[in-house]
Amino acid sequence: MEFTEDDLQELKYRFEDATIKCSERCLYQSAKWAAEMLDSIVPIDQTDTDHESSMDITEPIIPPISPYSRTQDPTEAALEAQEAHKYLLAKSYFDTREYDRCAAVFLPPKTPPVPLSVTSPNTKPKQTRSTPLKGKDKASPFQTSRTVGQTPRNPYPKLSQKSLFLALYARYLAGEKRKDEETEMVLGPADVGTAVNRELPDLARGLEGWLGERSANGLDEQGQGWLEYLYAVILLKGRNEELAKTWLIRSVHQNPFHWGAWQELNDLLGSIEDLKQIKDLLPENIMTLIFYVYCSQELYQATDDTYSTLADLQAIFPTSAFLQTQHALLFYHNKDFERASKIFNEILATSPHRLDSLDHYSNILYVMNERPRLAFVAQIATATDKFRPETCCVVGNYYSLKSEHEKAVMYFRRALTLDRNFLSAWTLMGHEYIEMKNTHTAIESYRRAVDVNRKDYRAWYGLGQAYEVLDMSFYALFYYQRAAALRPYDPKMWQAVGSCYAKMGRVEQSIQALKRALVAGSYYADDNPGAGARKVLDPETLHQIATLYERLGDEEEAASYMELTLQQESGGAPVGEQNGSDEEEESSASEHAGHSDGEGENSGDDEDGRHTRSRRHRRKPRPRTSSFGVQDDSTTGETWHHPTVTTSKARLWLAQHALRNGDLDRADLLASELCQDGMEVEEAKALMRDVRARREDVG
Repeated sequence: MEFTEDDLQELKYRFEDATIKCSERCLYQSAKWAAEMLDSIVPIDQTDTDHESSMDITEPIIPPISPYSRTQDPTEAALEAQEAHKYLLAKSYFDTREYDRCAAVFLPPKTPPVPLSVTSPNTKPKQTRSTPLKGKDKASPFQTSRTVGQTPRNPYPKLSQKSLFLALYARYLAGEKRKDEETEMVLGPADVGTAVNRELPDLARGLEGWLGERSANGLDEQGQGWLEYLYAVILLKGRNEELAKTWLIRSVHQNPFHWGAWQELNDLLGSIEDLKQIKDLLPENIMTLIFYVYCSQELYQATDDTYSTLADLQAIFPTSAFLQTQHALLFYHNKDFERASKIFNEILATSPHRLDSLDHYSNILYVMNERPRLAFVAQIATATDKFRPETCCVVGNYYSLKSEHEKAVMYFRRALTLDRNFLSAWTLMGHEYIEMKNTHTAIESYRRAVDVNRKDYRAWYGLGQAYEVLDMSFYALFYYQRAAALRPYDPKMWQAVGSCYAKMGRVEQSIQALKRALVAGSYYADDNPGAGARKVLDPETLHQIATLYERLGDEEEAASYMELTLQQESGGAPVGEQNGSDEEEESSASEHAGHSDGEGENSGDDEDGRHTRSRRHRRKPRPRTSSFGVQDDSTTGETWHHPTVTTSKARLWLAQHALRNGDLDRADLLASELCQDGMEVEEAKALMRDVRARREDVG
């Protein structure tokens, strides 16, 4: 990606303009993002002055005025000039969180909507959920005029788009504030998610009328994208997702440097296929590339194309903490915790007061069992702002690592009290309730996490685990399948699906799922240059497949998979020598396997280490001399193997299989190896006695 000096200067103008306009409309998070991106642009060399000239270099250089800092439409400029004093008054009310007063500056004041009857403390609320768990375009809590076939009508006075946006946004936030006040304690007895924003129906009808009138007058091209964005947000609250997507795409065309619209659009994409469908509908500029990297990270697509695009962007924004965070999260999703931790360390050293995405860093440190570093990060976050949701999650992770689960839950609840839509807190609190054996509350936490973000595979996986604990395999299978659809290249997802199928007696489907886990979790190792590439498979999964074939009565396939299990002691089987059925499965499922982890991390480790509390890390075992090893040590030339409980079980099964088929030499060899391993010793000795008795009978 080649950028000239003029391109960089224009990029600075655009980000500067976005920062100013987002601040004017009180979209503070988007303004902060644009300002950080502006500050991280690669500096432009402006030293064109001859150093030998006598010009006074102390004279300040006045930068050129940005062509984007002025309103392009003269009508809008005239309206903004007339409303300047009122706008300043309204913004001062907004900044002091007096949202109703802010809206009343430009719109007719109205009595805040309140419930007509006061509920008695003894009255039990109706047990309904405010948001559906799955599916799109559910019934909206409000009906716009278009849905009931009425003619849209513009109820607002003639105002500039900036003033109208500020007034309507203030009214929207006033409704959100009242909704939060009506909401009960997090996961309390009355917290059933029935509180709603009562301003949404009027806002939806009003904006529909305003936009419809502009469309009828042919003014669509003069839209600024702000009110279109607000209308899409309101439609999203009503679960009208397809229409919201249309308005968000129009908004990013009209105002491409407003990051909030891109974030809302990302929330509507449930899979990489959704991203491909809207790719041609997006504007062609640098914001689309940033959006592509952000969406790929959110959809766990750590592909070569994603890394390449990210590298191009980091050449333009070399110090961008946002892009560095996306890079770290890509490593995090790929289970490359070391590199992800290193990037977060660099961000923390550069910006010690930056709390954005610090909860993800604490998850990484949790998995790595880095308790001292996690304590240090928790201290820094608490000293910066102890009432940020990210800080509460970091401290909760620290207490969870200390196995103080009650304190961890307390901090996750605090994070949710500060922000009900903070996804990490819902998911992590579900993990804590699983640890505390409170399965039903864990299920509710995971359901709330899915309500916030349907792309959180950890919440789907947690629901599957919880229902599996309750011996409800059918429900567990459904949620495991949702998790596997989101993470098709994660072997743990397919292992869980296979386990559920096995419990339900659907053995053949269980075998297919476990083969998918093999494909997703396999990688190629070449520790010995002379040995050639070897394919390393998970011995646990291979052993499960072998036992399932044994249940089906297919002893030949069972024996072949037991042999494959045994081969993993020496670093796997050479490429091309796997079982034929496994090769066939790999070819059919490779397109779903996604980008494999180049580091070969153990598939038993979870992304955030909270499903099974597994913290195993792959360590290369010490080579030892053995008369039956098959792999040479690269330095000493010795042959060695490293048996495990699983491979010892496979060796015992193969020895018994050889004895049943009359292969006494093979049975005796495998039994003697078991005795040297120190596992299954008694069974091995009994088998050797049977072999000796058979030989004596034959003699």
